[in-house]
Amino acid sequence: MEAVRLFSSISPVYQALVATLFTWFVTALGAAVVFLKKDINRKALDASLGFASGIMISASFFSLILPAIGFAEGSKIPSWVPVSIGFLLGGFCLRLLDRVIPHLHLFSPEEKAEGIKTNLPKTALLILAITIHNLPEGLAVGVAFGSLGTAEGSSLWGAVALAVGIAIQNFPEGIAVSLPLRREGMSPFKSFWYGQLSAIVEPIGGVIGVSMVLLSKALLPYALSFAAGAMIFVVIEELIPESQSGENGDIATTGAIIGFVVMMILDLALS
Repeated sequence: MEAVRLFSSISPVYQALVATLFTWFVTALGAAVVFLKKDINRKALDASLGFASGIMISASFFSLILPAIGFAEGSKIPSWVPVSIGFLLGGFCLRLLDRVIPHLHLFSPEEKAEGIKTNLPKTALLILAITIHNLPEGLAVGVAFGSLGTAEGSSLWGAVALAVGIAIQNFPEGIAVSLPLRREGMSPFKSFWYGQLSAIVEPIGGVIGVSMVLLSKALLPYALSFAAGAMIFVVIEELIPESQSGENGDIATTGAIIGFVVMMILDLALS
């Protein structure tokens, strides 16, 4: 209880930093599986990717869009206007990063690399793909904690629930980065190092998100929905296609449904 009281007493910036360092740490735990295994069953990987997509869809709705609508109500413009604008901007921003940053999705051949053409090795392209994925997650957590310092009705536990949900799905993400690198011939330590490094953008995104919201209360509904749009882009562009690319579509879909419910319970129980 003392730790909870101490955490609630610090500024939202430090809360967001601690929360996103936690999500990074869980990614590192997942990446550390490479010291125990060299490969992972494809069914388990597809199920975990589906689970991660369910977590992110649920978090986008319950932890970001619904609060954004609530914070936008009572203003001079309809509540759907800032939420729609923020959501679209989030999706378009991730689309821009997707077009510019060279990367390679998990099960794609090297010639299918996206973004600006480079001579980067396949391992670097795989790491960059997950790095793009992790940025909106950190942003979402930062915005959620930033709302605590700008808007009445914001719930510390709601922000904590979002961080916990993202951390849960970060564990299989760490596995999904480190084990393919190990299969490519990289040493266990290097595979772990680059696996955890892919999530280092989450604390960066968290600080950016919380700072953006604290600058202006009026930005809150835009920022929350922006993070939601960015996360939904990642789900549709990356997680769902990857989870369905094998022969385990039903397992991946089941994982997505379970992930959605887990995040919904976390948000509703803690908010």
